[in-house]
Order: sequence, then structure tokens, then C-alpha cells
Amino acid sequence: MYTKQFEIRWSDVDANRHLANSAYTNFMSHTRMAFFIEKEFDMKTLEVYNLSPVVFYEHMYYFKEAFLGQSITVSLEVTGLSEDGMFFRFDHNFYNEKGENIAHCEMIGAWINFSTRKLIGLPKNLLEKENTFPKSENFKILTKEDTRVADKMPVHLTT
Repeated sequence: MYTKQFEIRWSDVDANRHLANSAYTNFMSHTRMAFFIEKEFDMKTLEVYNLSPVVFYEHMYYFKEAFLGQSITVSLEVTGLSEDGMFFRFDHNFYNEKGENIAHCEMIGAWINFSTRKLIGLPKNLLEKENTFPKSENFKILTKEDTRVADKMPVHLTT
């Protein structure tokens, strides 16, 4: 399990004086990018391969509040990868200073070609690195169908 620690800042709280929804998302994003950088998926490497990670969905479960000045730990577990490296699924947990699990998030993302804005599998050497990511106990090989777990599709406005 990969973890990153944060202190809750003034800008992280909302009108209810607890950790804001947007702060959870920002902490998860920062944790994911720190994980990718540690695994040699840094900005320079992504630029060389013209890649960018994108998030398809994040589903949050909140268990307990967190407040200004408290420290939290955000974890990342790799729960799924596609065979071509295109798709990834991570679970994030948030822990307070006592180690209590205060929130959980399930997310699915993918890699896109930065120029074409189309989904793309990873080049061989990055795929080899991705395949070394530590995997959770409930790890699964992902398919395109796994990216639509909520069975949600766009519904456009008609004029």
C-alpha cells in the first residue's frame, strides 16, 4: 500500500468547517501523481510518450469528519490494470491520526494520447513498469466493460 500524509489547511475546509469534498479529490490526485512519479511515470516521461492520465469516475464513501489542522494519511492500492495498460483502478483510503478509516474512494482511470485525446495502451517499457506496481489482494485484470461499472452513459440535451 502506498501512502502520503497531509495536514488539513484552511483552504481544505468548507462552510461546515470540516474537510471539503473537493479537498478529498485533491488529496487523492496528489497521492496518485506522487505514486506515478515514484514509479517513473513522471511528467518528463509522460511528455516523451505524449501521455496523460484521466479519471473516469471517483466514488466516495465518507465515514467520519476531519478538521482544520489535523493530519491525514491517504493510501493508494492498485486494484486493477488492463492487459495493455490502458485502464487502471485504484482504491484510496483516508485515515486520521489515530489510524481510523474516515473515507474510502474507488476510482477508475485511463491513459490518453495528449495530442489525439484518444485512449491508448502503454508503450512496452511503461507497460513493463506498470506490471511491477504492487497489487491489492482483490486485484483484477480490467477490460473496457469494467470502466462502465455504474452503467452510466451520456444523455445529451436536445434542442
